[in-house]
Amino acid sequence: MFILNEKPLSPDVAFTDANGIQRPANWLRLASPEEREDAGVTEVPDPPTYDQRFYWGPDLPKDHAQLVEQWTTATRTTANTLLQPTDWVIIRQADNGKIPDPAIKTWREDIRLATGTKVTAIKQTADIEALAAYITSADYSTWPSDPNTPPNPSPADGLEFAGNGVSTGF
Repeated sequence: MFILNEKPLSPDVAFTDANGIQRPANWLRLASPEEREDAGVTEVPDPPTYDQRFYWGPDLPKDHAQLVEQWTTATRTTANTLLQPTDWVIIRQADNGKIPDPAIKTWREDIRLATGTKVTAIKQTADIEALAAYITSADYSTWPSDPNTPPNPSPADGLEFAGNGVSTGF
């Protein structure tokens, strides 16, 4: 990070140095350390980074119990958001007896089971490090696929003749 007159400088923005000289946007990147020093610019290390979802500052964790409650609520909210578009199918069954697509009912149950698994894993974390590791993992961020969402086709879909492994190339 570059500093001039106790204020940070952006590396790709023109500025006026301590000597009143206007510098172009790329000057900080191209100037030598000696040239930057002569212009009154100092370089300081970037401040340490931290995940603000779990820490107040570097090495200053938030309260684990409060975050467990927060992430439990967020997980249940996500599940409800995923289920909401198909709630009408279940209501229609109660209203007029129309049986929902079994794939929808299975998917809805899978969402509820995934929610339970995620909430249990959150509650089993012993500290902020474990909670952050779980929340940022693929296990937490992956949900069962909606059966109404078409799958992403692979590049080879529709290009192969059945049984002979020959690609048509188009």
